[in-house]
Amino acid sequence: MDGVIYHGNRLLPGVKEFVEWLYRENKKFLFLTNGSGYSPKDLQMKLRRMGLEVDESHFYTSALATAKFISSQNPGCSAFVIGEPGLFNALHDAGITINTVDPDYVIVGETNNYNYDSICRAVQHVLNGSKLIGTNTDLTAPLENGIVPACRALISPIEMATGKSAYYVGKPNPLMMRTGLKMLGVHSQDAAIIGDRMDTDIIAGIESGLDTVLVLTGVTSRETMQRYPYRPRLVLENVGDIPPASDRAPAL
Repeated sequence: MDGVIYHGNRLLPGVKEFVEWLYRENKKFLFLTNGSGYSPKDLQMKLRRMGLEVDESHFYTSALATAKFISSQNPGCSAFVIGEPGLFNALHDAGITINTVDPDYVIVGETNNYNYDSICRAVQHVLNGSKLIGTNTDLTAPLENGIVPACRALISPIEMATGKSAYYVGKPNPLMMRTGLKMLGVHSQDAAIIGDRMDTDIIAGIESGLDTVLVLTGVTSRETMQRYPYRPRLVLENVGDIPPASDRAPAL
């Protein structure tokens, strides 16, 4: 959602028109976000404060995907968690307990409370055998006044200190993509992914067989797009350009 629907607490251009089009055309849609800090209800309320009414069922987060993955792998397990309430709530709802002594997993998501003590404790747990999990692979996240470090940047010190690589659950992991398609009740060939990141959104779409649309309101520009060996089918200024683009031949 960051970089596509909003920056921080500012709605991006074209978003209202795009959401109105989704409802008017009876499109099945899902806000599939790598952000782990907010619950679907939080995201619904955030959009409402910006003047958008979207049902809670249209949101799926990397926190929910992480909780689903871990609970399916190891039901009733425990975790040491670095993250925000959205991640803690998702883990709790999946039956995963918080453990600061001998957790089965160390789980890291975005957080505003990242500190040296948490890193040291996470390192010790991983060295003692806890499995390292990241909610998503984003290095940075866009805000109203620039970019900030995201999950992969926050988990990097733990990986470097332990020599262990994290398993990342969010986009572009096919686990999250398959869940999203199942929630929509559609096949990949009948769906499109719209995102602002080449390294998560677009590659996720390509590897999962979805149509791909890059919008330039987030971290990727036409210049930085050229660094990648793959390309989206459509490149648009913002999501407001999508309804008109649906009526014309695709072009880059």
